[in-house]
Amino acid sequence: MTRRFAIVTKYQDAGLHLPKRATKQAAGYDFEAAEDFILPTIWKLNFIKLLFGLFKGETMTETDYLTADQALKPLLVPTGIKAYMNHDEYLMLANRSSGPLKRRLILPNGVGVIDADYADNESNEGEIFIQLLNFGVKDVQIKKGERIGQGIFMPFLVTDDDAQDSKQDRVSGFGSTGDKK
Repeated sequence: MTRRFAIVTKYQDAGLHLPKRATKQAAGYDFEAAEDFILPTIWKLNFIKLLFGLFKGETMTETDYLTADQALKPLLVPTGIKAYMNHDEYLMLANRSSGPLKRRLILPNGVGVIDADYADNESNEGEIFIQLLNFGVKDVQIKKGERIGQGIFMPFLVTDDDAQDSKQDRVSGFGSTGDKK
């Protein structure tokens, strides 16, 4: 298979750009937002109530903790892009270097891993989303076409006895590997 990017069906007529490297020596392909997106600041979400209550010594309920935990959930910014690669490769998603410093945007999982079988499987076309968390004090407006992350194609190795383990084919999308049926 060839290593390449493609636009998913949903965005075929949206005028998106395929990821590209900005310079000859750049390792990462810049991903753009597929649409305008508001990324709220974590500081105005409900977990502040929990922190304030804990600071004051109040007893928190399990509901308080669950509500605060839900508020800190990262948002998935659509790219409208899918990636094709060889079976022994993956696409590593990473912050753009300016994201945390200039805009206070981070990938809360550190890096994302897009497996070679993510695109065009049984129930998933393979659109890549960039997980982002805004730790700045103001909401961030992300405009369609704005660079929001970068992807680097990487080879990977397996253990010598890996072929002895039975593997399933991927049948779903985001976060589906390792799910029990």
